[in-house]
Amino acid sequence: MIALHETSSGITFAVRVQPRARRKAIVGEFGEALKIALTAPPVDGRANEACVEFLAEVLRLPRSSVTIISGQGSRNKVVRVTGCTAAHVRGMLNR
Repeated sequence: MIALHETSSGITFAVRVQPRARRKAIVGEFGEALKIALTAPPVDGRANEACVEFLAEVLRLPRSSVTIISGQGSRNKVVRVTGCTAAHVRGMLNR
């Protein structure tokens, strides 16, 4: 199960990114992290931008509500989501 952490600044959770995939999709879980596949290459921050866009789309939130707070140069990232509840995040990720 994906570990969601509620803080005063939003909800944080771990994401494992698979860049240069054939399609963008939620692949499943990687330990306690959400595993996602992205078509963008890990060059010049394009995979990070694609990660933020994809998560905002899945969660039905504006891009400004999704921020990568650590792991910008790694496949393992920690993402912060603002403007919603943990129940909303879990519900949208389980769709």
